[in-house]
Amino acid sequence: MNITTSFVGAVSSLTPRTSILRSASASITARTSRWRVIVETVVAALVAALVAFLAAATFVPSSAYGADVAPVSKTVRIGYQKYGTLVILKARGTLEKRLATEGVDVKWTEFPAGPQLLEGLNVGSIDFGTVGEAPPIFAQAAGADIVYVGHEPSAPGAEALLVQKDSPIRSVADLKGRKVVVNKGSNAHYLLVKALEKNGLRYADIEPVYLAPADARAAFERGSVDAWAIWDPFFAAAQKQIGARVLTDGNGIVKNHQFYLASRGFTQQSPRLVHAILEEIGRIDAWGKAHPDEVAAFLAPAIGLDKPTVELATSRYSFGVTPVGDDVLAEQQKIADVFTDLKLIPKRIVVRDAGPPTEFAAKGGPSPSASIDGPVPVAAR
Repeated sequence: MNITTSFVGAVSSLTPRTSILRSASASITARTSRWRVIVETVVAALVAALVAFLAAATFVPSSAYGADVAPVSKTVRIGYQKYGTLVILKARGTLEKRLATEGVDVKWTEFPAGPQLLEGLNVGSIDFGTVGEAPPIFAQAAGADIVYVGHEPSAPGAEALLVQKDSPIRSVADLKGRKVVVNKGSNAHYLLVKALEKNGLRYADIEPVYLAPADARAAFERGSVDAWAIWDPFFAAAQKQIGARVLTDGNGIVKNHQFYLASRGFTQQSPRLVHAILEEIGRIDAWGKAHPDEVAAFLAPAIGLDKPTVELATSRYSFGVTPVGDDVLAEQQKIADVFTDLKLIPKRIVVRDAGPPTEFAAKGGPSPSASIDGPVPVAAR
């Protein structure tokens, strides 16, 4: 046997073994592919289940207004002042009861005035609050990303320029060269500007002193200022407690709307919660409008004032939350332009930029009937 014959024989003897190895390899490859498919399918199913679980645990569905991205454990943070519908809403606890069914808590924070409240809204310490007509102007000019979501009817008689009962000042025109204390950026600040203008004076003709209501009252009583631009219930308290005299109120000068505002992020993420708050405000308003005497009895202990003082204040208050329309935004623009011209805000603003988003108005904004829908709360016992 030569070498060639031996080599051919050896190769021939290996051929069956090679076929066996090839078959085994193919079998292993097939099994590996099947296991890969199985593993990938299982992993995909687990991922899908996890995503579905997290979505269900994180978001609250809305049957009435579409999907709402409000977390189940969310806390709604509301800023309020010493007076108004939100004080009653807080005391009655009806909002807490409504939102508790969805796992949403309510946290209340009191502020001395509107500018301070909107600063809280701007820095993210609250989600929703109520202020007068001027604070949103100053806040928007300062870069706050706020949104108008509702307002009460105008109440021009609920703010005034006051002097001491024995003051020699008899008219707004007599304020020339005098010190007038006001909370800068408040609704009364705009009243002061427009009252001066109506009586032939410029803002530069007086010496403004900027203080929050409590400090302003102290300065007013000490006589370190000559007049005070202020709103209810501080206005009514000054009349009842120290006999302060009214130079003029807002009638024929300003509208004096009370606004409800929220952070833009809150209105976008939780429109249904915004709607729920406004609806509960509407129910309180409906009761308040029909029962002014009971409102005073309810508010007096809540804000630490006697009933006659609160009755005077509530007689000048307007109830009935409604959506913010183009006409109201136009009035706000006029206020903004006045403060811009006086260089009291750093830049000209477009109020409409802070108007209710279309998405919110369609899904969660207050409806014209929001103030009368649902059961009206009974008087406090």
